[in-house]
Amino acid sequence: MNAPAQQKLTGSLAAEQLASLPIRSPGTVDARIAGPVEAFFVRQRDRLVWLHAGMFLFFLAVIFMPLFLPEAAENATPLNDFTRFANYAMWGLWFPLVFISVIFTGRSWCGIFCPMGAASEWANKKGLQRPIPAWVRWEGTPIISFLLITLLGQTVGVRDHPEAVAEVFGGTLLLAILLGFVYGRNKRAWCRHMCPIGLLLGVFSRIGAVQFAPKRKKPGGDRFTEKGVCPTMIDIPRKEESRHCIECFRCVNPHSRGGLYLRLRPPGEEIAQIRRHHPNPYEVVFLFMGTGIALGGFLWLVLPQYQQLRQAVGSWFIGHGWYWIGESGPWWLMSVHPERREVFNWLDFSMIVGFMLAVMLLLSLVLSLTTGLSAWLAGRLGAGRGLVERFVELGYQYAPVAMVSLVLGLGGELFAPLITLGLSDAMVGLLKGGLFCLGLLWSLYLGRQILLNQGLCGAGLWVPLLPGVTGSMLVGLAWWPAIFGI
Repeated sequence: MNAPAQQKLTGSLAAEQLASLPIRSPGTVDARIAGPVEAFFVRQRDRLVWLHAGMFLFFLAVIFMPLFLPEAAENATPLNDFTRFANYAMWGLWFPLVFISVIFTGRSWCGIFCPMGAASEWANKKGLQRPIPAWVRWEGTPIISFLLITLLGQTVGVRDHPEAVAEVFGGTLLLAILLGFVYGRNKRAWCRHMCPIGLLLGVFSRIGAVQFAPKRKKPGGDRFTEKGVCPTMIDIPRKEESRHCIECFRCVNPHSRGGLYLRLRPPGEEIAQIRRHHPNPYEVVFLFMGTGIALGGFLWLVLPQYQQLRQAVGSWFIGHGWYWIGESGPWWLMSVHPERREVFNWLDFSMIVGFMLAVMLLLSLVLSLTTGLSAWLAGRLGAGRGLVERFVELGYQYAPVAMVSLVLGLGGELFAPLITLGLSDAMVGLLKGGLFCLGLLWSLYLGRQILLNQGLCGAGLWVPLLPGVTGSMLVGLAWWPAIFGI
């Protein structure tokens, strides 16, 4: 046998031996847990459609049935009134728990339970299947979607009124179905490009303990492709990031040498090694802006300074003869519920939107300054790559503290049963404060790991780390009323 042929045979045998190696080390936690979980969902993959159908019907009941029920009594509880149950299921359970679940199971909600994504994909199979246009594929589209839905939810009172829940969530469901009907070919264009909650879960899935990794990874970096089995258009052999993976298990085949496999990893590993996992500036922008606008949506409800500012602005308009500012607007744009003693006017609408956007811009500016200072100091001390690349990588360090802040601030009803069980407000506040401290320490750890991977070490490591710690603490200070109720 000539030398080239022998080398080719040797290379082929080596490739076969490499492919036959177990992807999980026998006896490890990953092998004992990830393997059975993977096998279970692969066996049940074709039956998930029934779970999707059940979740779809339950979702419709939660958002629409309260419209046809009488007003809940003042002393009604989630245990004896469906309207109160639906509200608590939405804001006391689903909203905070879906974020917490990301740490343990990634975006499993999106692929296994979410009725919107499933409905959008079903409509896609029956629809026009046109090519996805550039304006949908633009990475800023889900950011705009999230901001608009968040603003609308605040102005119509989505946390208080069944009509607002039906409008926001029912309208979002309708939009998901329409987008799926028109664009894509057997894909979930909605889940990847426009879902307002998908980007939020996608960013936070990077700190999750679950990863779907290629068995035979190809070089070239993470890519978008409309070919293949992935409904969110991931180029499976080149997959590097968790953001777009909805964990539908369609790309998983335990008996195949290709595709993906379920891997357990230390929480936060992907962000700690973000340089290897396709860091994206749009994600950092969203992390800053999303946290800021959510903070603004909470603070306008609790700060007396907001009411003082509203009074001053209203007096100025009235003093200049602009009386329309006190008139009510359309019901679909603002809360108009006289029977519940809540009627917003154009002043309320403008103030809420303006205040939330101002808080968003202010927090984004603060986090940009602290992150920019960290990136600049890291460069001065010898870190690799350019300033912008270091900025993007370091921006991810705020993910844990941002997620904990959102859960404590906007998912506060999750802690309401603890008071019913006898815990005092002070004890619940201490519990929330402890959770925030865990998020702060986690962000500190991730910032340190990112700097290590940028080439810093020793005493100089702490200098560029301090601005990031300051940014995280400022986020916590801004959420102080949510954590301690004062």
